[in-house]
Amino acid sequence: MPTSGKPNRLITEKSPYLLQHAHTPVDWFPWGEDAFEKAKRENKPVLVSIGYSTCHWWHVRLATPI
Repeated sequence: MPTSGKPNRLITEKSPYLLQHAHTPVDWFPWGEDAFEKAKRENKPVLVSIGYSTCHWWHVRLATPI
């Protein structure tokens, strides 16, 4: 995935897996109520990324790019 100059909200996470996505042009949210509240407010679906088989860090994004 291409990177952008502006980091997204994953930039404050501690997980190396989440941090590797901190500069992608995707509206990522770490797992938590903020993502679900925004999705509900905007009537948008939530996509959940569970990473790959060795990764247990979950994060979510709204179905629209930044």
